[in-house]
Amino acid sequence: MTSLPLDPQPALPAPYVARVPGPADVAAVADLVSAHRRRVRGQGGVDADALTQELVGTGSWTRRQLLAVDHTGEVVAWAGVHDRAAGRTEVRLTLAPGHDELAPVLLDWLSDAGARVAAARGVDRTQLDALLDEGDRELAEWFGTAGYRHTRTWLNMKRPVSHDEVFPQPRAGVVVRRVQVHRLDDGTTLPVAEDLQAVHRVLEESFEDHFNSYRESFPEFAQRLREDPGHRWDHWWLATVDPLEPGPDNAPFVGGALVSSVSPPDDDGVLGSYVDYIGVHRAARGRGVAKALLHTVLADAASRGRNRVGLEVDADSPTGADGLYRSMGWGTSYVTESWQRDIHVDG
Repeated sequence: MTSLPLDPQPALPAPYVARVPGPADVAAVADLVSAHRRRVRGQGGVDADALTQELVGTGSWTRRQLLAVDHTGEVVAWAGVHDRAAGRTEVRLTLAPGHDELAPVLLDWLSDAGARVAAARGVDRTQLDALLDEGDRELAEWFGTAGYRHTRTWLNMKRPVSHDEVFPQPRAGVVVRRVQVHRLDDGTTLPVAEDLQAVHRVLEESFEDHFNSYRESFPEFAQRLREDPGHRWDHWWLATVDPLEPGPDNAPFVGGALVSSVSPPDDDGVLGSYVDYIGVHRAARGRGVAKALLHTVLADAASRGRNRVGLEVDADSPTGADGLYRSMGWGTSYVTESWQRDIHVDG
């Protein structure tokens, strides 16, 4: 499987050639990304399975991507756009040192490709959203010159866990449970649709007052998370909350949700867990729902023999989530930045 066709064609200077990535390119792109991360983060490492999905697997179906190759056949750049949702297009650019002349051409290509994605959606504008490492001054300068602005900072945090930790139970009136699944005759499991829709609904409503909130349809949400090689249905959780004023018409309601996944092995070969999303509905805030969900995923990770739980949080979260995470033992591993640009679509 490959990404959408290389349309538009970039005007790369000679002797560079652009082409769509294929399965044989995964190792070269992994080396390119790892080397870049070592330069700017001081630590490399790439999730090979996730990269394969994005480059040539099901994740490539909603992406337009290209590789720039020099005269020796070496992959020196990877650029791509992701059709995330109506009006939202994620962009990425990784460029090897010594090939600066490609940056403005590839940024023009990203803008053009993003506009075509928006046109296919039938919208007249889209937001281009790039995620850069803090301190990547060269890439930030290129994106700034191309009209992007730094809009947000994200803390990528990690917390160690051990099998002998004891975690507190939820407060009275709060119940955390896994998303329910059906077990089929062949042994596979499928989640109960009502629970999946409840997760999507509470996350959408929880983030309405957060930075850059936008609507993502349920099919887009479910398909995107299933593309992650670490996806597991038994890593999705719901929190129900009793109403503050009990009565015959006041039934418990879904007040929070957490979606987690399996992180690839670390340098010691040990798997981790990762919190992809955690949301608490405004009607349930102040009831200890977030802590209950986080304690649940920590306990789950420890019971599976994992050694860490990672997550990402808005450094300026209106709910002060970063403070909550620090109080529960999370520390920052590295920092990333959102750089964004709004473009209009002709025709």
